[in-house]
Amino acid sequence: MPKQKNGNDRRPAATRRIVIYDTTLRDGAQGAAVSFSAADKVRIARALDGLGFDYVEGGFPGSNPKDEELFAELAAHPLKRSRLAAFGATRRAGGTCEDDANLAALARSEAPTWTLVGKSDTWQVSTVLQTTPNENLAMVRESVAHGVAAGREVIFDAEHFFDGFARDSEYAVEVCLEAARAGAGWVVLCDTNGGSLPAEIREGVAAVRIALHEAGSTAGVGIHCHNDCELAVANTLEGVAAGADMVQGTINGYGERCGNANLVSVVANLVLKLGMEALPKTTLVRTTELSRTVAEIANLALPLQQPFVGYGAFAHKGGQHVAAVLKHRDSYQHIDPGLVGNEPHVLVSELSGRGNVLAKAREFGLELDRDDPHTKWLVQHLKELEHRGYSYEAADASFEMLVRRLQPGYEAPWKVVDFTTLVRKDGGSVHAEATVKVEVDGVVFHTAASGNGPVNALDAALRKALSPKFAGLRGVSLHDYKVRILDGAAGTAATTRVLIESGKGPRRWTTVGCSANIIEASLAALVDSLEYAQSRASAKT
Repeated sequence: MPKQKNGNDRRPAATRRIVIYDTTLRDGAQGAAVSFSAADKVRIARALDGLGFDYVEGGFPGSNPKDEELFAELAAHPLKRSRLAAFGATRRAGGTCEDDANLAALARSEAPTWTLVGKSDTWQVSTVLQTTPNENLAMVRESVAHGVAAGREVIFDAEHFFDGFARDSEYAVEVCLEAARAGAGWVVLCDTNGGSLPAEIREGVAAVRIALHEAGSTAGVGIHCHNDCELAVANTLEGVAAGADMVQGTINGYGERCGNANLVSVVANLVLKLGMEALPKTTLVRTTELSRTVAEIANLALPLQQPFVGYGAFAHKGGQHVAAVLKHRDSYQHIDPGLVGNEPHVLVSELSGRGNVLAKAREFGLELDRDDPHTKWLVQHLKELEHRGYSYEAADASFEMLVRRLQPGYEAPWKVVDFTTLVRKDGGSVHAEATVKVEVDGVVFHTAASGNGPVNALDAALRKALSPKFAGLRGVSLHDYKVRILDGAAGTAATTRVLIESGKGPRRWTTVGCSANIIEASLAALVDSLEYAQSRASAKT
């Protein structure tokens, strides 16, 4: 393992253990497009607990019914490996801890850890809290001591620390010392506005570490970064390099404004690049699964180019790149994708050479001859289809069917010989109907079905005709349907690309159709999806 190059912390990197604190359920839930139900939060908390995260922050007790429900559930059925934290603020200015509703809600949560946030910036103290620096110090001191007296572990989050450190470093550090003197086990330095640069993070963390050491405090230092300058992961790693032993962040970087430090990337870098210990050794290989699970629960698409865990993180598209990867897999990747539970992908497009097609066919269990004229024709045919609007980068199932249909001896299990769709409005309701004629073994079957739209009706009619004869289609369902207009200047006559994501059990696949007629494009994608499902089922029998 590589040694940590760090002038502030002389401990060998291999012996350092970094504590991982997840705040997806609170800070992550503040993201503009993120909305978790109480059941969602419980599910994510259990997933994090199962992977051995050190801390799981459940939320802000007393702020909303969902968080109340979460803490009640986790009080009745506690986490097994992770320590549950409840988030709250220091007492109100001019008030007392005994009469503070926020601190009372923290106590009711029964969480063993309280994470208390307090101001560490003189400007925030005077402008937002509208109180004095001394009163703010008292708020921090008394609130932390109140939690400790209640038998709770207290983590102090120094809000706006780096802005405060730039404005008045002595006061910002004094706030942290005050929390440590009152019994806080951790002092976490927050780049709340996400505007700090790595050098500023390093300077601030080092200053607090030195101050705590000189004061004889055993409190640990943590780092909490936001991503407004797209530096949250870099700043977090810089904080660790300067001596922070706790990192706070969220899965996939979810959070307010531009989000938080992405713990998936942070942990992968800590372990694989810096040689540190973070989470159990068996967890890293499951981070891709975790990332995609949380994205699914949040009902958000995981960016294709998400580092480490995205579908495109280890995808190769350019012909020269693929040719190099075929010679040695590490020629265009910085780690083995399997270390984080991901896998390499070869993308096929108009940029593809024969190497892409050969590699992709190999993924399907098909061996093509590089010098076969048929292979050369397939590459050219692919480029022509892409020119017409098809895109196979995100439609592996359609590309597999394209290759299989061109193999000698392949016979399609059915053929759609005719179809009709009809949409009508009856009073306040809109109805859609579809009829299809499908040929199977020389026999034409004519079926009809209704649906909430023409594509849904067409899908239902196809299944009605085919499911009794093809068992592989049973249980196949449509998960996503996306439409893209390729030439907007053409208006309603524009060429349309349709992507359909289908699934059966845990397996997912995507197919594509392209036409100036959206129904025809949808039918092409539907037929590919069903034929793919049947071919997979037939291969297993």
